[in-house]
Amino acid sequence: MNKRVIEKLEFNKILNMLEEYAASEEARKLCRETEPLASLPEIERRLQFVDDAVDRVFKDGSISFGGIKDVRRAVLSTRREFTLTALELMDIATTLEAVETVKAYGMQDRFEEAPDSLYDDFECLAPVSTLAKDIRRCIISGDEIADDASSRLKSIRRSIKISQDRIRSELGSMVQGAYASYLMEPVVTQRGGRFVIPVRSEYKNQVPGMVHDSSSTGSTLFIEPAAAVRLNNEIRELQLAEKQEIQVILQDLSAEVSGYADQIIADIDIAVKLDHIFACAHLALDMKAFRPEFSEELSFDLKDARHPLINPEKVVPTNVYLGSEFDQLIITGPNTGGKTVTLKTVGLLELMGLSGLFVPAAEGSRLGLFREIYADIGDEQSIEQSLSTFSSHMANIVDILKRCGKDSLCLFDELGAGTDPEEGAALAISILNFLHVRGIRSMATTHYSELKMYALDTPGIENASCEFDVETLSPTYHLLIGVPGRSNAFAISRKLGLPGYVIEEAERRMDESDRAFDSVVGRLDDARQELEKLKTEADSERNEAASLKQELDATNEKLNKERDRIIEKARKEAADILTDAKMQADAVLRDINKYGASADREGVKKLEADRAMLRRGLERQESPVHKKNPKTAGLDAKDIKPGMAVEIVSSGFKGTVAALPDAKGNLTVQCGIINYNTNIKDLILADTDSKSKPEVKVSRTAHLSHAQTISTELNIIGLTVDEGLAKMWEYLDDAYMSHLGEVRIVHGKGTGKLRDAVQKELKKIKYVKSFRLGEYGEGDAGVTIVKLK
Repeated sequence: MNKRVIEKLEFNKILNMLEEYAASEEARKLCRETEPLASLPEIERRLQFVDDAVDRVFKDGSISFGGIKDVRRAVLSTRREFTLTALELMDIATTLEAVETVKAYGMQDRFEEAPDSLYDDFECLAPVSTLAKDIRRCIISGDEIADDASSRLKSIRRSIKISQDRIRSELGSMVQGAYASYLMEPVVTQRGGRFVIPVRSEYKNQVPGMVHDSSSTGSTLFIEPAAAVRLNNEIRELQLAEKQEIQVILQDLSAEVSGYADQIIADIDIAVKLDHIFACAHLALDMKAFRPEFSEELSFDLKDARHPLINPEKVVPTNVYLGSEFDQLIITGPNTGGKTVTLKTVGLLELMGLSGLFVPAAEGSRLGLFREIYADIGDEQSIEQSLSTFSSHMANIVDILKRCGKDSLCLFDELGAGTDPEEGAALAISILNFLHVRGIRSMATTHYSELKMYALDTPGIENASCEFDVETLSPTYHLLIGVPGRSNAFAISRKLGLPGYVIEEAERRMDESDRAFDSVVGRLDDARQELEKLKTEADSERNEAASLKQELDATNEKLNKERDRIIEKARKEAADILTDAKMQADAVLRDINKYGASADREGVKKLEADRAMLRRGLERQESPVHKKNPKTAGLDAKDIKPGMAVEIVSSGFKGTVAALPDAKGNLTVQCGIINYNTNIKDLILADTDSKSKPEVKVSRTAHLSHAQTISTELNIIGLTVDEGLAKMWEYLDDAYMSHLGEVRIVHGKGTGKLRDAVQKELKKIKYVKSFRLGEYGEGDAGVTIVKLK
């Protein structure tokens, strides 16, 4: 891809944004060097990497690549038996620990899921944790080696400490005794690594020994007494031995690094690659970008495309397509109306997609596999080369026409501007026709009406315009494909108060064909706006009808499920009653067999007591729900009145008639908060006696009353998986019966086990329409948003 277009379309600014998301310096370098890929398989492979990285961030949270350092050169040097410094070894340990963190992130909870495109990279990471631990054990910092690095080093340092204590003790006795009057102050200090005492210069001959230093004024001399020379020499020898032992330790660690050199370098390469991929994923998430579709066709279809460098709060999404129905698009419209932004958005999103990045456009947007993109956008004036704006633009266009081919995309801003309008329009038409006859995809912005006519008269070329609101005198930034731009000069002037006679004079001076064309365009635009208004109203009504139908279907489904549940409950209760009665009857039969005809007085009493107990049990367990309703179902349609209290025989529900029955006798009965669709054949007049109310009805009403007060959020943080799921099932049943459309399950982030269990369980619940993790501001990955049917 040519470097000029990357600068003109500001693709380098996208790469600068991408670089901010990378942690390691090598990954940052990869971000800066990101460029369009050559083949479709390469592009799809990169997009799949980013897609899987986005999924992992949603499921497992962000990954940290902090600590990854480029130590490959140091690692390679160990193969030539170089000894690494303590600081270099510390960097290697830090890198290995970071690789171990990345590995743990990539492999967590992945054993039950199908491998994604990143799985192999994570699996190939083999952090040498033993080497990292050895380095940490031996090296405390870049300039300090631990005593426990080796037994010999520990012994040497112990000897040094003993020798230092002895010399301090000996010199201490000197400064407190014989030499006390010769000293500047009674202290023991060091100069050049040797222990000395501060002697006044006039007494230097009174203290035999070696002078190592003096004060800035010369009044004090730092003398090593002769009695301390031997001890100082011993300390010096031990310090040299310590230095040699440290060098041996560093050599041993370097040799250990050399043994793992290949694996360490491979780990760094993979970690840098993953750092780059996850940087692309985080950029996509922050831009609210989606994966574009790609094909070998030289066409694109961008839906709700947004320029990524414009403030997201201000940018207006646009829909633009090219290549399938036409190969050239000519955009007209007012200044600052969005024409240039549209060109830059198309070019920049193409560059992003070809580079394997997600694009800020709606899901389902498609990009074309263009080998080259050329752009003539912005002010090309060059003072150094003595070129005017027109000359500079034309020099660039000449270069584009030489280089472009059928697999190129050409973008021209204000084509033919900067010279005589008539000649400029003719040149613009000629350039566009050159590209059109060769089948080269191109887009151009212009103010020339001749180009609008050219597009109308030429197959394969389409007009487009940036909409302008004359009432507010401001552009709407909406791109209208198929509609040539309307001249708004007269309308704007009239709105601003220019006298009408001046505008009329200007209109008379226009060419008759231009006036006619502008009039036709104006009528087309008015008709388009009216059609769009009608379409918007129709869409609104259609959506409302669909919503009502969906709500009605959901209500009917809920009622059917509730009816089945109540019937099943009644059957279970009946079975329980029969079981109890059978058990009691069996007990009576056992007593009869026991006492028989020869029963004495006590046996007879026992039989009578059993019979009475059985009768009382049957009377106690008998309820209206299990008795056959003696009333005959069915009411006359002429007797039905709205508000009449009725009972639905098949379900036992009681309610009031909500509307008169239709010709087939179907009507709706309001039962509490539920609208029940039934037929007059299944109705009887309601019994006002409260004792005759079915037990199921009372229980159901109580349940619905409870459901009306249910919250739209359930917090299960701190519960175990089993406790949380049990509570969630009970809560969702209540939420579903209370007609809640959307609820929040707050499970927290933590290890993710509770979140995964919740989402796995939600898949099994039939009345759950969909669910997703919370977005920014909703709780992120700590909340699951559930939509109910």
